[in-house]
Amino acid sequence: MIPPLRVGPYTFQSRLLVGTGKYPDNAIMQQALAEAGADVVTVAVRRAQLDQRGTGGSLLDHIGPQYQLLPNTAGCFTAEDALRTARLGRELGISDMVKLEVLADQQTLLPHPTQTLEACRILVKEGFTVLVYTSDDPVLALELEAAGAAAVMPAGAPIGSGLGILNRNSIEIILERAKVPIIVDAGVGTASDVTVAMEMGAAGVLLNTGIAGAKDPVRMARAMRHALAAGYWASGAGRIQRKRYANASSPTSGLIAAQASAAAQGIPGE
Repeated sequence: MIPPLRVGPYTFQSRLLVGTGKYPDNAIMQQALAEAGADVVTVAVRRAQLDQRGTGGSLLDHIGPQYQLLPNTAGCFTAEDALRTARLGRELGISDMVKLEVLADQQTLLPHPTQTLEACRILVKEGFTVLVYTSDDPVLALELEAAGAAAVMPAGAPIGSGLGILNRNSIEIILERAKVPIIVDAGVGTASDVTVAMEMGAAGVLLNTGIAGAKDPVRMARAMRHALAAGYWASGAGRIQRKRYANASSPTSGLIAAQASAAAQGIPGE
């Protein structure tokens, strides 16, 4: 059994965190969340239609009580906007845990480094448990950790791109130096991307489009769950060294002596 994921004061049995956007409909979303086996689901506060909560018109009406909601400041392009959105999520009783996301521009959807760092510092001072979306910059990752982030979430690739982990070296440096959980976030396209992230030593993976945008989201959610488990166990197993040339799996020691003995006994060789 995979050990639980601990983020600040929270403990989760699953290390796969899943988003709730872009699904064809709410019924498919519900099935996919169940197949993913996730404890934590992200909710974009700005898009959840919170004023319709309880009427069936809000996204939250279609997410069961078994999930820990993680309010997301998606769609925010300034620290001020992200702070307002995070506070709104807490005021409405969703959670004091927040996925902080401050984007730099509409085209790349990459995180704005200084605005993200500023918002992180303020939210931590206000008592939030901050999981912060960032680039794969090892220096910024340490700055965010020093600012009090409970988890740092570097992007594997641009949001929704499905490109997988583009810069393994930078993320490996982040993992090597971090003292808080590192959760790979964004860019996951298929199950093997999740396995790679976990094999590298990530504490978990957060994804949305990789499941919601698949031709069969429910089946892909199942694949992502098993891929995460495979990657987790492989990460501690110690992979074999990469070699340029072949290395026989059958033992060769004693082979020459055996051949000489056979020849002495008149046994023809093959």
